[in-house]
Parts: sequence; structure tokens; C-alpha cells
Amino acid sequence: MTPDTGLKIEEVIADDKSSPLKPTDNPLVGWIVRFIKGFLAGIGAITPGLSGGVMMVVFGIYEPLVRWLANIRHKFVEHLSFFLPVGIGGVLGVVAFSAVVSFAFDHYEAQFTWLFIGFIAGTLPSLIKTAGKEGRKRWHWVLLGGVAVAVFFLMNWMKTVRTVQVEPSFFAWLLSGALTGLGLVVPGLSPSNFLIYLGLYQPMADGIKSLQMGVIIPLILGVVSVIFLFAKFVNWLFTKHYAFMYHLIIGVVLGSTAAIIPSGVSGIGMILVCALLFLVAAAISYALAKLDQRNPHESLF
Repeated sequence: MTPDTGLKIEEVIADDKSSPLKPTDNPLVGWIVRFIKGFLAGIGAITPGLSGGVMMVVFGIYEPLVRWLANIRHKFVEHLSFFLPVGIGGVLGVVAFSAVVSFAFDHYEAQFTWLFIGFIAGTLPSLIKTAGKEGRKRWHWVLLGGVAVAVFFLMNWMKTVRTVQVEPSFFAWLLSGALTGLGLVVPGLSPSNFLIYLGLYQPMADGIKSLQMGVIIPLILGVVSVIFLFAKFVNWLFTKHYAFMYHLIIGVVLGSTAAIIPSGVSGIGMILVCALLFLVAAAISYALAKLDQRNPHESLF
């Protein structure tokens, strides 16, 4: 892992002309790639069973974003310009998908779920490669497998928990924002599942869709507060325990992904559609990962 020196990307790669992280000649390509990643992360944050943090991990923006937030004043303008398309994409993903999430999951739950499983699967090879770039030991694989199994059973247990009803209010939306922020900081934690359990998910989606500031403002406050509260701690963990953290997170990603695999998909037509969506999404995310190798992300720091 590149030391947390705050060096500009040109300085980091200056001694390695063959570095796969060397910027492309067309910075617009990198901007568009980061926008797409942010958009998908935003959809993951608003989609039941998914996690914005997981989507950021699989697309290679989680760790560098946490590092920036932990040292936000250092070279602020350069880092802001790099992550700006991620933020724009994330906001648009949340707003756009909140308008269709109820319809989509009422009528096409299996198809949408397999689509997102494909996005995650396509990036696993690069994610596992990144996890081992500072070396790995046999117990890291054991950790990965154990965490995956534990998360799988935990998420399945959560599906059986009785729903409670919390009255929508400023503090309820602040809590909702805090849970959403945790979903970004803690990959694999699906805030949407908790919000459904509290009876706040549908009112929140409706409020975002209709741009109700009474919903949106406390949501933003909750998200920002939690992210900044935990960013330094998570950054410290990556600095001191890189391989441990990445294998832990991959275990969470695998376990949470396995837990959202839809059951009861039947009929040759439905199976073919789900398989096609999975393969297309996997191919797109794999291509994005390859394209991203020619654009800076972790080397920013």
C-alpha cells in the first residue's frame, strides 16, 4: 500500500513508467468511470439487501475515499476534483433509483438482484488481487471464509426478524442517515434492511423521490456525521492491518452477496433473463476494473 504521504499521482508514479495506474491521456475517461462507479454505489445504498460500501469496495474507491476523508484538509482541491464525479454519481444514483425502487422490487426483484450480483462478481478477481498486494497468509483465507459464512447466516436471520414501526420525524431521518453512513463506512452492512425493519424505508424513498427537504437534510447530516466520525479509525485499520482488513471485507462482500441470491426463480425464460443480466453486469464491471487500472485511485495517497 502506498504510504499516506499526500503525494500527487504524478509524483507517486514518477519512478515507475510502466505502472498500470499511470493516468490515461484522456482524463474524461477517468471522470466517466468514476461517475459510473459512484452512480452504482448510490443505487447500492438505496437498494434493499445491497450496500453502498460493498459497491465502493468492489469498484476500488472505498479505501482511497476513506483515506481522503481521514485527511481531508491535505491537498483538498486535488482530491476533491478526483472524487467529485463519484459524489455526483452517488447522489444521482440515490435520487434516480429511489423513484423506481418500489416498482422494480415489486415486479422485477429477481432480475434486479441478479444484475447487481453480476456487478459484484465481475470485480472479485481484481478485488482479491488488491487484497494480496502486501502479501497474505493462509489464515487470511480462513478469515475470509469464516466471515462470509457468518455474514450469510446473519443476513438470513435478519430476514426473519419482526418489523417495528418508527414514526417519521427529524430524528428518525437523522437516524436513517446515520445508518446509511454506516453502510458506506462498513462494507456489507445494508442500511436498507434496517430501515425496512424500522418501517422507515418506504417513507424515506418517497421523500427523496419528491425532494422533500425535511427528509433529505437530516439524512445528509446523519450520513456526513457518521462518515467523518469513523473515517480516521477505518483509515488507521487499513494502514496497520491492510491484508486483514481487505480479507475481512471480501468475506463480508461474499457472505452478503450470497444472502441476497433470490430463491424460487423458475421457468426457462426467467432463468435465461437472470443469467443474461448476471453475465452482462459481470462483463461490464470486469471491463470497468480493467479500464480503471489505467486511471489513478489508490496511488492518490
